[in-house]
Amino acid sequence: MSSDTVRIVREEILSDHYLPLKNVTYALRRHDGDLQVQSREVYDSADGAAVLLYNRTHRSVVLTRQFRVGARLAGHDGFLLEAAAGTLDGADPATRALAEAREETGYDIDRVQAALRLYASPASTTERIHLFVAEYERERRRDGGGGNAGEGEDIEVVELDFDDALAMVETGDIVDAKTVLLLMYLERKVLGRHGEAS
Repeated sequence: MSSDTVRIVREEILSDHYLPLKNVTYALRRHDGDLQVQSREVYDSADGAAVLLYNRTHRSVVLTRQFRVGARLAGHDGFLLEAAAGTLDGADPATRALAEAREETGYDIDRVQAALRLYASPASTTERIHLFVAEYERERRRDGGGGNAGEGEDIEVVELDFDDALAMVETGDIVDAKTVLLLMYLERKVLGRHGEAS
């Protein structure tokens, strides 16, 4: 696509309570040559990082369970199983992933391995999320985790057998997109299915 295919005409801030919500008007040059003007509401979301902790010896993963109001409004009970995650807040993605693992799960990890970098929902948000995996050791859990209560976090830490977690994707018990992608990444790149060489 050439640089003149899309032109931003106007950005209007509709709300700036939690994240800036903008009404963006843009002109799009269509494939047939016509110029089409459209307006969309877009959240100017902060980029984030997520990390899925796994243990190769035990074939286990550590997830968090917390309430997500968007899922509740969409018909779910709202309590989602997820990989530890948070917004970058000026940190580089790997540093943020390490910090979120510590804060949310209580585990100290030394390093993360980059997996994927994706746009979370590009039609309605600007958010890009950096996905990582990291090995954890059970003896390196310093506390119960649980997140930052001052930020409204109330997080349950859940350790699962890896193959059970994969099965929960298939049954619809794990529905968070970043977590599903990280579990599939682990299956494909690191752990394989039970009984398969990785």
